[in-house]
Amino acid sequence: MDHEKPIANRMPPRVLIDISGKCNLRCPMCLVHGLDDQGLKSLAIGDMNFDAVQSIINELPEGHSMIQPNMWGEPTLAPNFREHIEAMKARKQAIALNTNGLTLNEKMQEFVCDVEVDSVFFSIDAVTKETLKKVRGIDKLEKIERNLLSLLAVRGERPLPRIGATFTIQEANEQEVEAFIDRWVPHVDVVRIGSVFEDGKLRGVDVDEQRIPCPALYTTLPIHYDGDALICCLDGLAEHRIGNVLKDGVEAVWNGKEMNRVRQLHEEGRWDEVPLCKDCNAWAGHVYEEVIEERAGVKLLVRRSAQFEYYNRVDRLDSWSEDLKGHKPPDHEKIKELVNE
Repeated sequence: MDHEKPIANRMPPRVLIDISGKCNLRCPMCLVHGLDDQGLKSLAIGDMNFDAVQSIINELPEGHSMIQPNMWGEPTLAPNFREHIEAMKARKQAIALNTNGLTLNEKMQEFVCDVEVDSVFFSIDAVTKETLKKVRGIDKLEKIERNLLSLLAVRGERPLPRIGATFTIQEANEQEVEAFIDRWVPHVDVVRIGSVFEDGKLRGVDVDEQRIPCPALYTTLPIHYDGDALICCLDGLAEHRIGNVLKDGVEAVWNGKEMNRVRQLHEEGRWDEVPLCKDCNAWAGHVYEEVIEERAGVKLLVRRSAQFEYYNRVDRLDSWSEDLKGHKPPDHEKIKELVNE
């Protein structure tokens, strides 16, 4: 192989902890909650208790990792949600919170601002109630939008949290992508547009360049609510477990035999031997290009990869720091050059 061999840190820069596997929605696109009743019941979805979460974050070096306190569940539904977040911040870990926004009432908005959660992204996926009903099974668009705008008002001029609106492209909503971008760039700090993962790959993504080892294997440790670690966050059914961090510890699993076996197969170009990775194209989603664009009268730093497009307001980049691992912070000098071109 002619690529440079990637190296895993001693501890993962990004840790995804499913503090609750539960969700208040049944989105058809979801690999977990989109299952039928019998399939969902077979997963025995639960919560991770406070002591278990505490044991994980205490093992991470202080201030080392970015923690996303959910994968497939709605994190605000977790028992002791506030205590979890406060404990993470007490260890100086950055927190990236993804939510559907329905439970983020004013008291919760004040909490995430006061505790300085680093980022809060609302998953919306629509600009009309009719489309929201198709992609998320509800028509409460006004409530979600009201909570998002209210969070912006509660935060005010404070730098944190960095607030975003996200849209996952699928057949039922793809006609609303452009309207969604124009709807939200005047308000939020960043709009994220992504491709839905279905049938083992990102929908509508064609990759021309030579395949490389998936960068997520060296940066991200997904942890199921029962403590089992997975090779990838896209393993919604937790079929590819590599060890249990509550039994063996984070470092032992992250640098363990099973995780290193998967990395080696990728490095040798043998991803066909990893069922989850065989047809996956999400590895290409880690390589970005940057341009300056203007939309709806707003100047934007746009970062594009095969999987995501991020529309970052140039006037609100100060809240985007290196603590949000996985995406390098903005190079302000380079941005000035791009703006002035």
